[in-house]
Amino acid sequence: MAVKVYKPTSPGRRDMSVSAFEEITHTKPEKSLVTGLRKRGGRNSRGKVTVRHRGGGHRRLYREIDFKRSKFGVPARVASIEYDPNRSARIALLVYADGDKRYMIAPLGLYVGDTVVSGDQTEIRPGNCMPLRNIPLGTLVHNIEIYPGRGGQMVRSAGTSAQLLAKEGEYATLRLPSGEERLIRLDCLATIGQVGNVDHGNVKLGKAGRKRYLGIRPTVRGSAMTPRDHPHGGGEGRSPVGMAGPKTPWGQPALGKRTRSNKSTDKYIFRRRSKKRR
Repeated sequence: MAVKVYKPTSPGRRDMSVSAFEEITHTKPEKSLVTGLRKRGGRNSRGKVTVRHRGGGHRRLYREIDFKRSKFGVPARVASIEYDPNRSARIALLVYADGDKRYMIAPLGLYVGDTVVSGDQTEIRPGNCMPLRNIPLGTLVHNIEIYPGRGGQMVRSAGTSAQLLAKEGEYATLRLPSGEERLIRLDCLATIGQVGNVDHGNVKLGKAGRKRYLGIRPTVRGSAMTPRDHPHGGGEGRSPVGMAGPKTPWGQPALGKRTRSNKSTDKYIFRRRSKKRR
């Protein structure tokens, strides 16, 4: 999980770094767990672009990840740690005692040959999965369910983890990576440990071409456009944004405007995420 830096043999190499891939033990995925992945270029089912600056990118195969960890009481051996082009974290291939094979997100400290298990009463070890009700306070967890049985939906990116702070009634209080403290039902499952590949945030792409490999297209600054194309456009020379703050191309507030509108789940947020100091 180290970062490899190259000698500056070209302008693109000068500030480029890559993951050392030291933890990878197998380079080809399990054929029974991969499917084709269709590219949509940021378009919805009607062909309308709903997310800008998406398109192209390297061809990928999708690895089917077991976010539910639903095989309770059946031990599984870690057969390999693999690279997944669809996410920042590494994935681990599990071979269960009954012969079933599944992928899971690889936590920090999980190695080939280790045994993991899901259940109500299991050992507190990286990779084991159990309900929040049975996890001791202060434990770091990831791949957390929001609704019981739906599968893990929170804390799945490389290097992230949530901390179990308290239990009261039918809810547990978790501190999420953003600093937000949220109530989650005690029946929800969570996986012990921190997600691996912790140096992912230290990797520098170094050149525009690596952005294109990831399927990210160029972004043009609004201030470089004309007034008819963007609210920030126009003016002689370099002009400030002005007006009542930054705007999107369609005149809506941008850069810091709160967009959360799900009032039905506001009651589950114990404390809002911490503000970044500037």
